[in-house]
Amino acid sequence: MPQRPALDDLLHAAVSGVGGAERPGQVEMAKAVAHAIDEGEHLLVQAGTGTGKSLAYLVPAVAHAFEAGKPAVVATATLALQAQIVDRDMPRVADALAPVLGRRPTYALVKGRRNYVCLNKLEGGFPDDEDGLLSVGQVDAAVGRLGQEVVRLREWANATDSGDRDELVPGVSERAWRQVSVSAHECMGGKCPLVAECFVERAREAAKDVDVVVTNHSFMAIDSFEGRQMLPEHDVLVVDEAHELVDRVTATITDELTGAMVMTAAKKAGRMSENTAAMDEAGEMLAQALEPLEEGRMLGVPESVGLALARVRDTARTVQSDLKPPPGQEVDGARQIARAAVDEVHENAERILEERELDVVWLNRDQRRGPVLRVAPMSVAMLVRDKVFEERTVVLTSATLELGGTFDAVAGTIGLRGEGAPKWQGLDVGSPFDYPKQAIAYVAAHLPPPGRDGAGDDTLDEIEQLVRAAGGRTLGLFSSMRAAQTAAEVMRARFGDDIPVLCQGEDQITTLVRQFARDPRTCLFGTLTLWQGVDVPGSSCQLVIIDRIPFPRPDDPLASARSQAIARMGGNGFMAVSATHAALRLAQGAGRLVRRADDRGVVAFLDSRMMTARYAGFLQRSLPPFYPTTDKKMVLAALARLDAVAPPPVAVEEPALRSLTGARADADGTEHPRPVAVPPPAPASSRSAVAAGHAWTDEQDEELRDAADAGMQLDELVDHFELPEETIAARVDQLGLTIASGALFD
Repeated sequence: MPQRPALDDLLHAAVSGVGGAERPGQVEMAKAVAHAIDEGEHLLVQAGTGTGKSLAYLVPAVAHAFEAGKPAVVATATLALQAQIVDRDMPRVADALAPVLGRRPTYALVKGRRNYVCLNKLEGGFPDDEDGLLSVGQVDAAVGRLGQEVVRLREWANATDSGDRDELVPGVSERAWRQVSVSAHECMGGKCPLVAECFVERAREAAKDVDVVVTNHSFMAIDSFEGRQMLPEHDVLVVDEAHELVDRVTATITDELTGAMVMTAAKKAGRMSENTAAMDEAGEMLAQALEPLEEGRMLGVPESVGLALARVRDTARTVQSDLKPPPGQEVDGARQIARAAVDEVHENAERILEERELDVVWLNRDQRRGPVLRVAPMSVAMLVRDKVFEERTVVLTSATLELGGTFDAVAGTIGLRGEGAPKWQGLDVGSPFDYPKQAIAYVAAHLPPPGRDGAGDDTLDEIEQLVRAAGGRTLGLFSSMRAAQTAAEVMRARFGDDIPVLCQGEDQITTLVRQFARDPRTCLFGTLTLWQGVDVPGSSCQLVIIDRIPFPRPDDPLASARSQAIARMGGNGFMAVSATHAALRLAQGAGRLVRRADDRGVVAFLDSRMMTARYAGFLQRSLPPFYPTTDKKMVLAALARLDAVAPPPVAVEEPALRSLTGARADADGTEHPRPVAVPPPAPASSRSAVAAGHAWTDEQDEELRDAADAGMQLDELVDHFELPEETIAARVDQLGLTIASGALFD
């Protein structure tokens, strides 16, 4: 086992290699991470923007991997940070540390199976999905966009080195991608005839021999809960963007059940079981039992629903037995897909019937799918404690881990407080930025508190004045898509061509952000994704507008259940759940402004409760220490001065092709994948309709109808269309369809 060089030498080499200068916070964090790894002690590190935190954990992670002979795992919440680590940070760190370590550190990007093309399915090893598009593509590429997409996928699959969907530019529809991909449950595993050529297996095999594995929170969580079988053996886990961990874990283990899901599973089993008719009837029974119920949380499973769920569970168990292959026969693709669907139905029905103490069960009603029964854990704290923090050192880091001036709120949600909690340390290394001199936190205290009817004329006038003073350069963060769209429409009418206004949902998020970053006169309005997923340093973003305090919806079943549980124990449910949620979002939103030492600007809060409410102090302490004011004239003058002297915008980096390990094909010495000629995106149909600011084409509408028929969930469509939930939901409503959706802000 090689002996690693001193951390100071490694950090100095890495910082020099990336052309930077060592920062006190970065050095302090790197030493704390190294100490935690050496002592086997968990660590929470708050590191403000500009600290260089990725370098501060990557260097000690590489050093440990070099010494221990096993990789360190880095899990992030967003694709943007994964790309930053794999495309920018690790290549530079690897080049810089190679002379010191005696070899170049290696790294890999690991994703879920659905992100890769399945060669067995491509070769006909699985039954075609709903409309047999593979055969359509084989026979006639001119039948339409979907057939052409499948032909493109075949050509790309023969050329790609990685099989990673993100490499395919422009992308394809979700419906076409389903023809060439399988879920983890549908995969045949070692029994697949093409397992030796499988992109997923090759990528994961390659990851076993690297020093740093980069993945996402959800994949890491599934791996932890299922026995760490997908990630290589490791004893160090770094969780970046750790403020998102609880929500990502909760989403990963949230289940749902509908009568249609049961009947679809029975249909997939088909002639492979003699009991599918009984299972189909159980699905109808469940749909009928759910039909008269009202939306909202269930404090107990009603008798009629319980009887239907028991029938679903029992018939699914019988079909499960029937789906076992006859002695001496291997599982084929059709049988594996049927087993996956029936297993899901059985497991979800059984879970709801168990009425676990910490599970929250609720009903949503959709126009097309009908009533949808959902179940999620009220708290994942003990699960994270037992499964994530066991048998490895975990370092959690983010720019927003201290809320209200303490780590307690975040630590409690991940199982690091209370009896039996593992040992951990908290550290705030601050930020190298001079926040009071670089940024102003302006509260429009003269505005009335926001109501439920959207922004009033006074608020819209305030937005106009701020944006005009800034000369554009504005990122507008809104608590609902409706508010963002309304503000965008009004501002476009008032500004004309002088100041372009983009709105989330009108194009892919990455495209909108690049357009915003390139043109300093442009504004970008949106919600959710933009609150924490935008990194636009420089003069293109000198004003961030936050329309209201982003509390969770009052009818959110999980938030209300958590609040009530805390209140029953004598705590303050509002402060522990709603105020903490809002503080985290506000800190993330405000953090969009200052991304470098030379950034200057204003964060404008258009919610006067930031000054007047009893919880205002808690929210204020969660924000970066900007210079606070309620003086509107001073703020307008400051924005005008910044606009007058603003430098040119920062250059925008474009997407890259990837190798088998997920690294940029030009960053680690590997060859570029062979280029494939791809057509430009299809033009919008002349019959396109606008919903939530996005022009929907006939082809996209067809995809939505197929998604509704297939029982797909909204998060899958969000990933495919790269549009916000609200935009997709708006078009779904126009078409009279139903797609399962998650909770949104008011």
